Amino acid sequence: MIKVENLSKKYGDLVVLKDISTEIKKGEVVSIIGPSGTGKSTFLRCLNLLDQPSAGSISINEENVLNKKTDVAKIRQKMNMVFQSFNLFSHLSVLQNLTLAPIKLKGLSAEDAEKKSMDLLRLVGLAEKAHNYPDELSGGQKQRIAIARCLAMEPEIILFDEPTSALDPTMVSEVLSVIRRLAKEGMTMVIVTHEMAFARDVSNRVFYMDQGLIYEEGSPEQIFDTPQKERTKAFVNRIRNLIFNINSQDFDLYGINAEVESFCEKQFLTKKLRDHLLLLIEELLIIYKPFLNDLAIQLTIAYSEKNEALELISESDGDKFNPLESEKLPDDIGLNLIKNFSSKIHYAWENNKNTFTISIKK
Repeated sequence: MIKVENLSKKYGDLVVLKDISTEIKKGEVVSIIGPSGTGKSTFLRCLNLLDQPSAGSISINEENVLNKKTDVAKIRQKMNMVFQSFNLFSHLSVLQNLTLAPIKLKGLSAEDAEKKSMDLLRLVGLAEKAHNYPDELSGGQKQRIAIARCLAMEPEIILFDEPTSALDPTMVSEVLSVIRRLAKEGMTMVIVTHEMAFARDVSNRVFYMDQGLIYEEGSPEQIFDTPQKERTKAFVNRIRNLIFNINSQDFDLYGINAEVESFCEKQFLTKKLRDHLLLLIEELLIIYKPFLNDLAIQLTIAYSEKNEALELISESDGDKFNPLESEKLPDDIGLNLIKNFSSKIHYAWENNKNTFTISIKK
C-alpha cells in the first residue's frame, strides 16, 4: 500500500532522513519508535508531502506521489494524518469540525455529512459533545475528535504523529483505546509513538529509527524481547549509560565517584546500590591499575529502567586479558569483594576486544 525507496530529507546541510526504503501493506499497523530528533515525524510528513523529500520515491497504491502530475489533495484524502496538537478549528463546533471537509472536498450534503459525523462521534464515545466547542473539551477528548475528523474523510491510511504526547497521562488510555479499535477493524496505520506497551500491543511491525535511518525493524516480539542491534537494545530497555575512558594510573577517583553519585541520584537508585557500585568501581580500578600504563579501558555504568538492572562494564582492545585472573592481583580482598557484591560476572574476548561485565546485586 505504501512503498518508499531511497527516501532522504535535508534541511540545508542537516541530513534528517538517510536513504530509507520500506513497504507497508494494506491492513498493517506499523509503529515507529526511537529517540527524539531521529526523523520519525519528518518521515510521516514526507509520506503525506507536508515536507517535500530531497530524494527518493514514495508510492501509494502504486501511484508515485512525487510525480508533478499527481493530485496531492486526492492522495491526502486517502492518507490522512492525526497530529499531536489536535489542529481543531476553535471557532467551529465539534460537529462542524467533522462535517467541513466532507462537504467542501467530497461534495456530501449537510444532512449526510452530519449523519456520518454523528456515527463517528459515537465510535469515539463523544456524541454528547457534538455541539460543544474545542475549548470546552479535555485534551483526550480533543484528540478523539481529531481522529473522528480524520475518519470522516474515509481514508485508507492514517498517519499518527505522537497522538498522545500532548496529553495528561490520565487521558492517554482513552485515545489509545480508539486507535486499538481501528487496528482491529483493519485500518492501515503508521504510528509514531513513545508508548512502548501500546506499540507492542497494537502493531504488526515496529520500526526503530535512529540517526535518520530505520535502524532495525521486526515484529513487536523481536524488537521488544530480542532486539538484534545495540542501540535498539539500549532504547527498548531504557538503558542509561555513564562512560569513563581511563588510560593512565593517575585517574581521578574522586572525580569518578562524584559523577557516579550524580548519575545514581538521577536514576533514583537506592543508597545501598550506589554504595555497592562505588565500592566495585574502586576495587576494579585497583586491580586494573598495574596495567594502565600499557592498557586503556572504557568503563561503563549501564542502568536498565525496564529491568532495574545495574551493570559495570569494562572494555579494552588487545590480547586476551581477564583482570580477575591476572597473576598481578594485589591480593584476594578486592576479588572477594567483587564476587560478594555481584550477581553475575561475565568475561568475553571477541575480535581483539576484552569485555568484562559485572551485574551488581540489588
